[in-house]
Amino acid sequence: MIIDDFRQQHWFNLQDQMKRVLPDAQWLPVQPGSAVWDSFFRIDENDLVQPGIYGPPVQYLGIFEDNDPNKRLMVIANYNNDVGDAWQWSDQGFLPIDLTNEAYKLGVNYVMYALTH
Repeated sequence: MIIDDFRQQHWFNLQDQMKRVLPDAQWLPVQPGSAVWDSFFRIDENDLVQPGIYGPPVQYLGIFEDNDPNKRLMVIANYNNDVGDAWQWSDQGFLPIDLTNEAYKLGVNYVMYALTH
């Protein structure tokens, strides 16, 4: 599952709702060396670190099988980010081309990771 387009004020609600589905799950940072960042495109650590749209920097938080970051990533949350907007507006010139390119890379990697893990 991919969770996108949410900010600080949405975080507590997301945590509460996910506890209803996966009571023992913990949100952990998806580290730069994670397989999801290299499932089709190689996404460099520097491409993952960017200023947040509203407030704190972008973070990628995940729920992993058995709460073990070495196991399968089941849920990823693009915290303080809106990858979908970069896709939606990519042909309008509202966002820099580099940002929309990276958003497409993320999307392709998410799909490829889901299909192979």
